Amino acid sequence: MLRSELAKPGYLPRPINIGSNTDPYQPIEKKWRLTRAALEVLAESHHPCTLVTKNALVERDLDLLAAMARETLVQVFVSVNSLDNHLAAKLEPRASAPHRRLKAIAALAEAGVPVGVLVTPIIPALNDKDMEAVLEGAHEAGARCAGYTVLRLPWELKQLFREWLALHAPQRAEHVMSLVRQINGGRDYDSDFRTRMRGQGVFAELLRKRFEVACCWLGFGRARELQLDTSRFVPSCAPSPQGQLF
Repeated sequence: MLRSELAKPGYLPRPINIGSNTDPYQPIEKKWRLTRAALEVLAESHHPCTLVTKNALVERDLDLLAAMARETLVQVFVSVNSLDNHLAAKLEPRASAPHRRLKAIAALAEAGVPVGVLVTPIIPALNDKDMEAVLEGAHEAGARCAGYTVLRLPWELKQLFREWLALHAPQRAEHVMSLVRQINGGRDYDSDFRTRMRGQGVFAELLRKRFEVACCWLGFGRARELQLDTSRFVPSCAPSPQGQLF
């Protein structure tokens, strides 16, 4: 399907973000290799892309990513929201441990792949204390740009997160939700495009200042600052439907 899409007449290449809706390196990727297959098509077509993941399995595709990086076709972001292995195992049970994510950042940087860190999601009174430590560890590993988002709870996620808090952090559940409402204008979630990623109010402003001070001190650039090259794109040859007749 990707090959056919890229082969459509008049298609104009723009960087494709892989991992905005769900992690492209979940455990099943070891078997299905769908992410690698997509990267192979993009590399063949010289099509730019960005990757967002919280799994060290991205190291498997270093051969493809390094080759694409040499043509300014790829940038990878590794999500790390805490250095606490115990908390990370409860929050993201199918993701790599924090120290493995930092090692993945180091492997990507060593291979010449532009890599950044995303401190996301930041959960007030739960993992926000780790922001500076995550940024410092990622920079030491080789990340050169950074970004962050606060916790977002649209739709059924509100109830799911409350259930998670009751199970894993019952003593601080009410405090966490109180701060979540503070950064969302008094609600569990504010869908306003202008504020939903960073929040609003005093606590959100404190997070913003802490992030900016840490990034300035460490020498981080802004996330997604790299301009990927779309001029190399060569339309991929889509397979003919007639081939299915034989």
